[in-house]
Amino acid sequence: MKIKVLLVDDHRVVREGLRSLLNANDDMEVVGEAETGRRGVRLARELQPDVVVMDVAMPQLNGVEATRQIIRDAPAAKVLVLSSYSDDERISELVERGITGYLVKQSAAGELVKAIREVMKGNPFFSPCISKSLLDQCRATYQNGELSKKKEGQLTSRESEVLQLIAEGYANKQIADVLGISMKTVEKHRQQLMDKLRIHNIAGLTRYAIAHGMVEQTVALAVC
Repeated sequence: MKIKVLLVDDHRVVREGLRSLLNANDDMEVVGEAETGRRGVRLARELQPDVVVMDVAMPQLNGVEATRQIIRDAPAAKVLVLSSYSDDERISELVERGITGYLVKQSAAGELVKAIREVMKGNPFFSPCISKSLLDQCRATYQNGELSKKKEGQLTSRESEVLQLIAEGYANKQIADVLGISMKTVEKHRQQLMDKLRIHNIAGLTRYAIAHGMVEQTVALAVC
C-alpha cells in the first residue's frame, strides 16, 4: 500500500513542488493539501494520512498548535516538519508536541523522501543541523543538573488559537466565527490570555505572538 501524505504549507508553489516530488515515487501518494494550519487539522481528521508534512509559520493556526491538534485527532499520523525556521525554542516545542522529524527546507529535495520512509518505520528523522541543536539542548539541560521545567504561563490549545488570531487582526466576532464558539467565550479566553501573560493590550499580545513564532511579523496586525 502507498504511504498517504498530507501537505500543509501556505505557499502554493511549495506544495506543487512537494506533490510532484512525492508522487514520482511508487510507494507514496499525496492525498490532500492545506494552505492553513486550521485546514490541515481538518483534513488530517478526515483523511487520516500516514504522514503529515507540516510547515511552521502559517496563517490562522501555526504549525506548533496544528501539530498538537493533529496528533490528538489523527494519532496514527506521523508529523514531519518542513520549515525554513530552525531556532532552538521552536524545535524544542515541536518535539514536545510529538513530531517525528524535522527538516529544513534548504535540504528538502534530497532528504524528504528518505525521511518519510524512515518515519513510517517508526524512526525519527532530523536534518543534521536540527540533530545538533537537540543534542546541544540535552547537554545543557543535564549540565544544569535538572530537567527543563514547564514554562510559567503556558497557554492552553484554545488560548494559543485565540492569541494567533488576535495577532493576525481578527476581531472578537471573527474569532468566534473561525473557532465556532460564542463571542462571550472569546472574551473569556482573551481575558485569561491577558491575565496569564500579564499583557493587557493588543499591541503587547501581538508582540508576544511574533516573539514566540506564533505568527510572522509580516502578517501581524500593525499595532506595535
